[in-house]
Amino acid sequence: MLDSLARSCVRSRRLVVAVWVVSVLVLSVLAGAFAGPTSDDFTLPGAESTRAGDLLADAGFEARSGTSAQLVLHRAEGVDTPAVRAAAADLAADVVEQVPGAQVTGPFDPGGGQQVAPDGTIAYLQVDLPQRTVEELAEVSDTLDALRADVDVPGLQVEVGGLLLDEGGGPPAEVIGVLAAGVILFLAFGSLLAMALPLVVGVLGALCGVAAIELAAHVVDVPSYATAAAGMIAIGVGIDYSLLVVTRYREALRTGAPVVDAVGLAQTTAGRSVLFAGTTVVIAILGLVLMGMDLISGMALGIAAAVLVAMLAAVTLLPALLGFAGARVDRVRLRGLGRGGAGTGAAAARWARTVQRRPVVWLVGSLTALLVLAVPVLDLRLGFSDAGTLSEESTARRAYDLVAEGFGPGVNGPLVVAVDAPSGDVGPAADELAGTLADDAGVASVSPPVVSDDGGTAVLRVVPTSAPRDEATTELVHRLPDDVVPAAVPADVEVAIGGAQPAAIDFADHTAQRLPLFLAVVLGLSFLLLMVVFRGLLVALKAVVVNLLSIGAAFGALVAVFQWGWAAEALGVEGVAPIEAWVPMLLIAIVFGLSMDYEVFLLSRIREEYDRSGDNAEAVAVGLARTARVITAAAAIMVCVFGSFVLGSSRELQLFGFGLAIAVLIDATLVRMVLVPAAMELLGNANWWLPRRLDRVLPHLTVEVPTEERVREDELVRS
Repeated sequence: MLDSLARSCVRSRRLVVAVWVVSVLVLSVLAGAFAGPTSDDFTLPGAESTRAGDLLADAGFEARSGTSAQLVLHRAEGVDTPAVRAAAADLAADVVEQVPGAQVTGPFDPGGGQQVAPDGTIAYLQVDLPQRTVEELAEVSDTLDALRADVDVPGLQVEVGGLLLDEGGGPPAEVIGVLAAGVILFLAFGSLLAMALPLVVGVLGALCGVAAIELAAHVVDVPSYATAAAGMIAIGVGIDYSLLVVTRYREALRTGAPVVDAVGLAQTTAGRSVLFAGTTVVIAILGLVLMGMDLISGMALGIAAAVLVAMLAAVTLLPALLGFAGARVDRVRLRGLGRGGAGTGAAAARWARTVQRRPVVWLVGSLTALLVLAVPVLDLRLGFSDAGTLSEESTARRAYDLVAEGFGPGVNGPLVVAVDAPSGDVGPAADELAGTLADDAGVASVSPPVVSDDGGTAVLRVVPTSAPRDEATTELVHRLPDDVVPAAVPADVEVAIGGAQPAAIDFADHTAQRLPLFLAVVLGLSFLLLMVVFRGLLVALKAVVVNLLSIGAAFGALVAVFQWGWAAEALGVEGVAPIEAWVPMLLIAIVFGLSMDYEVFLLSRIREEYDRSGDNAEAVAVGLARTARVITAAAAIMVCVFGSFVLGSSRELQLFGFGLAIAVLIDATLVRMVLVPAAMELLGNANWWLPRRLDRVLPHLTVEVPTEERVREDELVRS
């Protein structure tokens, strides 16, 4: 099927390229004009924080159930002056006038005394907003930023905090990643034309996938950074898959095959791997939809769509482009680059035999390295970052630091407590609860209860003693409903703790509970697929253990850098915080798919040689030699594309890109080049043992077929 599809694409190459170009242009224009709204609302149905928001909204406290912002005032000579009071009053009036639905409490309003710092140099205006999309919050942020710039009081600093919007500038990280990938492709191929083809496929696939996500945001909830994450994945896998196909195409040309036959042969071999790997990634990512978290489901659907588009581009657009390039694919080359071939294979074969001579030493060494890298994962905390992890050049970070300095770190993440009494008189219960909460060691202050018009619902604002991202805040959010609240109010009074931080903690807890199940499903799928493809029980089990170790090492590196702060400054990471709660599941799904890509590419060659010779040691050496150059180039490209996002300003994408980059780096070096050959040498022929009954039941699936060029190259490697 792939052979006939590839030949059809070559023969109709003008039509295929035109369809792709028109599709990308149409989708991009439509996405630009009709892009759906994004949302970073991680509330969960049935969670206590969600219930708190519902109670407040039903009682007429819509603004208090949504997002809050602060306009922070700082003046070294003191803020309690007529000029500053007038400026604060004008600022509050302008916000109410220009931001629909906003409720503003000024520091000099009646009851606003808690919004002036004890030393009198810092104050803030509290701006409560109803629930809004990310795009609407961006407009609010622009409005508040413009209003603060209009304040003209000598010595008065005004900053906007609380909205957590990305204020970074500079070139997109994707551009840096694509440029780095281009350099690696040129070094691998030595040809400008061969270098350009994977780049074109990767970029066009990413543009098409991202546009589809923006349009799909009308139907599903999509977070603000989903398009960037999907673009990152689509570019990486698009270039990666195209690299495999172009490599096989060039090999076929060197045997003297005509262009059409070379394209068909490349798709029949590498194209099968692309379809298998791409389908595996898509299935693994779509598994996240079953976890029942709307925002993760939206992001998973977006990334799956982007990978699907990149995979389709590799098996349709790329053959058409190869048809245009023809035998000229190796022209415009730099002498000495892109030769690869048997020399490279022979070096990899020598390395494999070095590992095979002392497999126990290399196995123990690689396992020790992976386990050491994974140690920090024991301290993994899931949650969300706050403005304290933004760049110090951003107004949100300056506002965050000023509020923490003047009022304590907890003011940056207050808890909103909803109290509902069925009797219709909530006052006594709310007063009693306020006093009890104030006595807790983790609470810095509690605002007086604000009662609804019908008298049945009250809202309290509780300020922790710790910063939003601190572990002590998480412990407080868990402790209050379990231990403090039940002892303070009658059983018929409902109390729910909400706000941005409790919602984030609820989401993190929900994710942590489902993470083991998802990991088990992913590893089980990996085991079944590899057992079916390679007809070996132990080789599939080994792959599962290796995947688990790779994921553990990648998570350990994430914790060390982003949660502990090791080398964070050198990498441009601002501040330390828990690991973003949505990252682990997505990281597991994508790393699993990419690892399967390299696993299939390597093991299919080893299995092919084992079937030919029956010599396990020789099969491992030849398989490693035959795949080392392509896996190294593909992994280097992935590391550059994913790693380039560490240079961006969004901590979420920094963390996600770093996790993917380090996982690919570990998988392609320590795992594929050391652990796999050492383990397979020790297992010997037992690698391929499969009970006869199981062999009869399992379907037979062939990922790749050998080519004449590969047979000749293998003879050179073995010699």
